[in-house]
Amino acid sequence: MRPSRRQLLQGLAATALVAPAGAWGFGDSSRFVPAVAQHGGNWRGRITALRRLAWELQRRTSVEVVLDARPLPLDSPELFKHPFLYLGSDGPLPAFSNPEVENLRRYLTFGGLLVADANDGSDGNGFDPSFRREMERVLPNAPLGDLSADHVVFKSFYLLDAAPGRLLNRPQLQAAYAGKRAAVLYSQNDVAGAWSRAEGGSWEYECSPGGEPQRELALRLGVNLAMYGLCLDYKDDAVHLPMILKKRR
Repeated sequence: MRPSRRQLLQGLAATALVAPAGAWGFGDSSRFVPAVAQHGGNWRGRITALRRLAWELQRRTSVEVVLDARPLPLDSPELFKHPFLYLGSDGPLPAFSNPEVENLRRYLTFGGLLVADANDGSDGNGFDPSFRREMERVLPNAPLGDLSADHVVFKSFYLLDAAPGRLLNRPQLQAAYAGKRAAVLYSQNDVAGAWSRAEGGSWEYECSPGGEPQRELALRLGVNLAMYGLCLDYKDDAVHLPMILKKRR
């Protein structure tokens, strides 16, 4: 029987690191709970959005979820229990410590997915340049570049041809690769801003310029990102193509 992705990750982590048994592998639970990277900037701004993403994933798919978001320091071994890690801020990121850089590099190398999000929609200032600076430290041989429109993340559940968020500054995502796998997916559109709901149930932010149809596309993108984090490239297998095309029709 082919080993599962989590079994492979556990095996890799156990052989590559000197750590207590089980401390570096993804956990045995099959339930999805998004991890949120704690850093020296404003990492709390989209906590409600990640909870909403878990709720949408439960409503729209058969994935079992925990209706919460789990904040974790970047140097925590607990990262390895979560295949999906969200990192965002509405301003510049302070420099990561060397233990944070090393732990995040290991996380991405062993199969984790980092979804990065410029909550300020920045381009050349704010979150954007500081995030690029830190990624050069974490993955120095894997620069961020535009993600191809035919990448599997755009068909991991919904068929999409763009990646809007609360904003539409860039039509597509950017990615950094670990081998052939997109280990970092980066949006400058504040995609989580489109998911955020206030305690009273209303949406926290308007979506511009496309309004509510743009929000729905951002929610679908969130589901796809979560499914990619859980399944990686399985939907790239041609055996699934007829089913996907039938669903699209």
